[in-house]
Amino acid sequence: MDLGTYLPVLIFLVVGAVIGVAPMALGALVGPHRPDPEKLSPYECGFEAFEDARMKFDVRYYLVAILFILFDLEVAFLFPWAASVGSLGHWSVGFWSMMIFLGILTIGFLYEWKKGALEWE
Repeated sequence: MDLGTYLPVLIFLVVGAVIGVAPMALGALVGPHRPDPEKLSPYECGFEAFEDARMKFDVRYYLVAILFILFDLEVAFLFPWAASVGSLGHWSVGFWSMMIFLGILTIGFLYEWKKGALEWE
């Protein structure tokens, strides 16, 4: 086995690691470190920045996150389907298979809406 054939892969990994780590290291070494109350305040999630990691979270936070991922992935499946719908045989086979998929997801969405899973109060 000739290890010389793996040299470009090794070079690629080293260059990728340097490009990924060098800006972070440079920023940590050269950048200013002046924390103030504004920087240490809660951001987006609403929790204090440096509290106990074992604090209790509201279960609705996780429910909304899971529902977002579920319906975000639905959109991710639409792009490959749109690109390959013509190669699935007759166009109606690809079209109706996606309509069934979207119908099942719509039923799930209506069910969670009816159960109040989208309410945040």
